[in-house]
Amino acid sequence: MSVAGLLIAATSWGVIWYPYRVMQVAGLPAPIATFFSYVVAVLVAGTVFRHTWREFRQFPASLFVIGLSAGMANVAYLVAIMEAEVVRVVLLFYLAPLWTVPMARILLGERITRSGAATVIVAMTGAAVMLWRPDLGMPMPRSGYEWLGMFGGFCFALCNVLVRRENRATPEAKSVAGAIGVAMVALPVALTVVVQPVSAWSAAFVSYWWLIAIVGVVLISSSVAMQYGLSTLSANRAAVILLFELIIAAIAAHYLAGETSRPQEWIGGTILAIAGLVAAFGGQAQAREQEQQVMRPNNVHPSRGDQAR
Repeated sequence: MSVAGLLIAATSWGVIWYPYRVMQVAGLPAPIATFFSYVVAVLVAGTVFRHTWREFRQFPASLFVIGLSAGMANVAYLVAIMEAEVVRVVLLFYLAPLWTVPMARILLGERITRSGAATVIVAMTGAAVMLWRPDLGMPMPRSGYEWLGMFGGFCFALCNVLVRRENRATPEAKSVAGAIGVAMVALPVALTVVVQPVSAWSAAFVSYWWLIAIVGVVLISSSVAMQYGLSTLSANRAAVILLFELIIAAIAAHYLAGETSRPQEWIGGTILAIAGLVAAFGGQAQAREQEQQVMRPNNVHPSRGDQAR
């Protein structure tokens, strides 16, 4: 179920950019649409999971930093993806495993195993293959929006590690905190970036309020699914599984936005898919093996007296 939750979240995020792009083309700026969609998410989650509000009094500091990191990650991602190539922004965002490894070691004391390190290396190789363009040199961000996408990935990795660290709060409370954080970050960004008067985008808002509501419900649902996954899986393993979004985003960008996919992007995506499968199912096999070792009696050689009985 934990792996399924992460895959559901990754699939949702692989396509969630498209409704925002539709609304932006119609005249509703992405930061404003982001703010209102997360207001919907907060209202829905705060009503359905109203029992979680007391956790904000119990763990205010940890839920605040989870919300703040989630807010910066989501807003940076959505603003960047509106202005740059979808696949490149998603790729740079999902360099998150690189940041997750040291963060998990420092904040969680989580040691990465050899197989885990190999999986991360394979995943990063797939991302590099997808990003590589010989005429542009190293596979690095080429614009401010792409740097913003990478920054969002850093914040995303931090958020995931903080979620894993805070094991007292429920996944629902963490989801509500994340939604509040995104709304709080999106509002000042919208007031700063959007220069059009309200009259310029109010008509688009009235026309697409229903889409904002749907997006808000999808966002909070996928957030809850992801929180369950992050709460039970190691941070490094979860980071690799979430790379599945790259594949979904590449397919969505090709068919929904008409972005041309190069053969190397499909090759890199295949490598990423393999790494994700290894992280998902290899981790399950390792957990079963460890459980069997715990249940198995110690392999102690019997004494001569025991042998004689």
